[in-house]
Amino acid sequence: MNQAHPGRTTREGIRIHSDADFEGMRKAGQITAQILDEVAELVDVGKTTGELDDFITRRVTELGTTSATIGYKGYQHASCISVNHVVCHGIPGDKVLKDGDILNIDVTVILDGWFGDSSRMYVAGKLPRKAERLIQITHDSLMKGIDAVKPGNTFGDIGHAIQSYVEAQRMSVVRDFCGHGLGRVFHAPPNVLHYGRPGTGPRLEEGMFFTIEPMVNLGRPETKVLADDWTAVTRDKSLSAQFEHSVGVTSDGVDIFTLSPTGRFHPTY
Repeated sequence: MNQAHPGRTTREGIRIHSDADFEGMRKAGQITAQILDEVAELVDVGKTTGELDDFITRRVTELGTTSATIGYKGYQHASCISVNHVVCHGIPGDKVLKDGDILNIDVTVILDGWFGDSSRMYVAGKLPRKAERLIQITHDSLMKGIDAVKPGNTFGDIGHAIQSYVEAQRMSVVRDFCGHGLGRVFHAPPNVLHYGRPGTGPRLEEGMFFTIEPMVNLGRPETKVLADDWTAVTRDKSLSAQFEHSVGVTSDGVDIFTLSPTGRFHPTY
């Protein structure tokens, strides 16, 4: 990587990171991915989302990291767990998982100042056919977005890759939430939209770090936030799914910081 401008910020406010920063992000991302691997064993009919969060909270500490979400804007949990028609930011608690429930678990840890942020889908019991298709399309849309990451492309190229794929499958992309820059901060420029026109938005440069985290609904894209000020649900009560990776732009493509160490990123592994 060109080390002439480590720590430079683009005119859109996007930080350009150095080679050494990639290593910090990889380490943080790998711990997040390991925790998401481990919690897979516990997702089952009869478990509560609070029990899953208790396990995650313990592992965050045992692995020598700090939770980025405990205390963030008053949030009190080490994970967000979003079940069925919850789009994102579901609060863990007493909810008991039933057969066929699908859930997204989102975890962010801090290691040596670097933020590792990822989420993926899980299923309790037997995966219903329409939910299976939703999960597959959402997963594949994320990977298509990641495929668009390379220097010279734009953030609009990423959004277009996701949107065009999802809508061709007669599903919808949520507009109300987006990916974000990260690094030594949890949320930074740019906003990474999961829809858009090719060639629009800031140009990708080597050293940019951000999340791509499409939320895909079986029904319409509209969401609403419940009275707890966190939980976002689909307005039409349709199922929703989400996958998230943290990535860095390299000289010739992309480095995915949050790859599953054991190949469990997809729930049908």
